[in-house]
Amino acid sequence: MGGPFGQAAVFLIDTLFWLYILAVLLRFLFQLVRADFYNPFSQALVAITNPTLLPLRRMIPSLYGIDFAALVLVLVLQVVKNVLLGLIIGQWYNLLGLIVYSAAELLQMTVYLFIFLIFIRVLLSWVAPYGGHNPVTGLLFSVTEPLMRPARRLIPPLSGLDLSPVAVFILLYLTLILIVTPLLSVSKSLLV
Repeated sequence: MGGPFGQAAVFLIDTLFWLYILAVLLRFLFQLVRADFYNPFSQALVAITNPTLLPLRRMIPSLYGIDFAALVLVLVLQVVKNVLLGLIIGQWYNLLGLIVYSAAELLQMTVYLFIFLIFIRVLLSWVAPYGGHNPVTGLLFSVTEPLMRPARRLIPPLSGLDLSPVAVFILLYLTLILIVTPLLSVSKSLLV
């Protein structure tokens, strides 16, 4: 399917799936870091993701505090998105390659999400150095702190300047270069 209708369909599918995958991924990360469940933003994510996540939780239990149902859901959503986009452009994929490629895309999305969240955290530290009392800011600090804390231990503040975000950015970009890009490259060869 080509032309403007094909482009519109690709845009809609890509955007809607991306938004829902992001919601489930954020919910997973919030649960993983034990962010404030009663935060209004957390409650909104719970309300958005519960219809698809609750049935999966009956079949896939959590283990060691990791919500495997959310991980399976996010992978299934990414696979379905890639299948739908493939159907629109007339491309058929190998199932194994599709699963590996979808997992690599999710890893890439997660790394970019952390880069974005840490960048926002740095900007907020200049505007409101003590975090303020915004509910979203509290969640932002909860999600990024597991990455920032070890970096802060390695690189103490210099004259009040916290350089730990630079170390985390370097680590995240190295993850993209050394892990995500080769994984995407290998999985693309498995697709066909």
